[in-house]
Amino acid sequence: MRLIFLGPPGAGKGTQATRIVAKHGIPQLSTGDMLRAAVAAGTPVGQKAKAVMDSGGLVSDEIVIGIVADRIEEADARKGFILDGFPRTLAQAEALDGMLESKGLKIDAVLELVVDQSKLVDRIVKRAEEAKAAGQPVRKDDDPEVFKTRLDAYNRDTAIVAPYYEKRGQLTKIDGMKPIDEVTIAIETALSAAAETR
Repeated sequence: MRLIFLGPPGAGKGTQATRIVAKHGIPQLSTGDMLRAAVAAGTPVGQKAKAVMDSGGLVSDEIVIGIVADRIEEADARKGFILDGFPRTLAQAEALDGMLESKGLKIDAVLELVVDQSKLVDRIVKRAEEAKAAGQPVRKDDDPEVFKTRLDAYNRDTAIVAPYYEKRGQLTKIDGMKPIDEVTIAIETALSAAAETR
């Protein structure tokens, strides 16, 4: 099963993706991790990415799609994967579809965690406080100012990706404000429905 997780930062995508990985045995693919792995492995596309990163530039969509294309060929991703935080833009969504089509593959489901953005900052502050109380490091993303910047970027560039998949009949909206276990149940229901239409 090939999935895309959409939703603003702090919506709980990481938590839910971890549960899907554990239950369905498919890898969660983060473009940041894939990029670092490709650079470390010195793959042709990794070398291109390294050259761009070394010069302080932003890695192009073409390079990112190349890295995703290589990664999904690996054995652990053959029966499916979760793309978390990608595609971030409409251009990336279109390029991803084109790349998958060229391999005879398609995305089975796109899940959007819908949340009340005005409550997300409170959620982030609480998460940071809980991490501190537990003696764990606070993620730099959990700084309210850093978080607001990321949320602005999401609303500017990524929020338009959901309607793209909705038009294609691939999008399922999940209420991300519900308790974690209820969100998981809603996701599993959506995945079962997607599996039936495959």
